[in-house]
Amino acid sequence: MQFQGQILKMTSYDAQPIQYYLNLSGDLIHMNELLGKEMTIKHKGFQCVNCGKNKPIYRMGFCKSCFFESPYASDTIIRPELSTAHLGVAERDLEVEKQIQLQPHTVYLAYTGDVKVGVTRSSQIPTRWIDQGATFALPIARTENRYEAGMIEVALKEHLSDKTNWRKMLQDDFEGEMDLVDFQQKIKQYFPEDFQKFYSEGENVCKFDYPYEKPEKVNSFTLDKKPEFTGKLVGIKGQYLSFEGGDFINVRGHEGYVVELTVS
Repeated sequence: MQFQGQILKMTSYDAQPIQYYLNLSGDLIHMNELLGKEMTIKHKGFQCVNCGKNKPIYRMGFCKSCFFESPYASDTIIRPELSTAHLGVAERDLEVEKQIQLQPHTVYLAYTGDVKVGVTRSSQIPTRWIDQGATFALPIARTENRYEAGMIEVALKEHLSDKTNWRKMLQDDFEGEMDLVDFQQKIKQYFPEDFQKFYSEGENVCKFDYPYEKPEKVNSFTLDKKPEFTGKLVGIKGQYLSFEGGDFINVRGHEGYVVELTVS
């Protein structure tokens, strides 16, 4: 089997185990069915997710000019506390920013090798947690817009990480139950006073099962340094494909790359 197209992040469905589909220019390839098979990935070029041009990808699937111009790559995507759409103030494109920022958001705890705090649009649950490779996740606040969630995250990340350590996430083999509810109760004191009303109790802890087993070692590679790679697919976690011998590729980190995928 051979496929070719622009990489977008994998689509996932919460099941036992999670089901993954690689998105190549809109064609969805069911990756769970390819576990145990050998595949070759060849880098053929680029296609910016915004302008569609064959220009080197700078970050997040965008070429350099689009990364600094598109509202879909603005600072508020990474730092929600900078959101200003609720004030009617534009950063790059107010109408787009209203669509992204003026909708319900969730502040959450997730275990990805360590407990971290994060923010996502409520409509992106549980996809956001699966993309991060979270074993457990728990909503701790529900807000009306992105700014409110961002301000809560800013206060909490003085006491918790807001980043996923990808190596710890891939090397983790936690067994049992993670008591995120207890963790939530302990950090409640750090909620900003003006945002206490968004604090959410009684939420259920979500647990995720990945088609994945921890390898003895973890070696991440990119198509910039290794434009052609062949290996046997043995697991999937987060947005990482795991190959025999401990080689990993971050699919989301290659959005906008055009590849040829051959499965034998």
